[in-house]
Amino acid sequence: MATWSSRGLRGSVFEDMINRTNEKYKENHLALIQKIPTPITPIKMDKETRHITLAYFNQKSTVDYIGVVQGIPVCFDAKECADSRFSLQNIHPHQVEFMQQFEEQDGIAFFLISYTKENIYYYLPMREFLPFWERAQAGGRKSFRFDELDRTWILPEKAGILVPYLEMINKDLSERR
Repeated sequence: MATWSSRGLRGSVFEDMINRTNEKYKENHLALIQKIPTPITPIKMDKETRHITLAYFNQKSTVDYIGVVQGIPVCFDAKECADSRFSLQNIHPHQVEFMQQFEEQDGIAFFLISYTKENIYYYLPMREFLPFWERAQAGGRKSFRFDELDRTWILPEKAGILVPYLEMINKDLSERR
């Protein structure tokens, strides 16, 4: 049974930005994406603030977000990275398996990574992620460096959209054909 403590809030600012982006996409009838809550059972609560300080996960989570973009099923996970090296320990085998199965059903699965030091948002399609994952599974490096990534997947800045990932979904689709 996995436990959760205050470090579980890492990425909450990034996820809040994605949530606001998803609301904007919904308002503009471009996409309908939902945040998937991870079911937890509280163990300890701070009596003054009424915040959960320790809990355990009821089950393994799959991805952070799932939905549809113009008729195309999508799922993705949001990650933050404080330096230029992304540790694959942040991703679990059951998540990779779910995302691969999602793509086998003609959906699009990807990771959105916030590189906080560089102030860059990155769209990592499954086909670009899998070589890093397979390298680690074969006993190789358990991380990947920012300089190993294809720069064409960096999210462009777009006025009024905090994490503009829809353009990257279009790019992802066009490269699959």
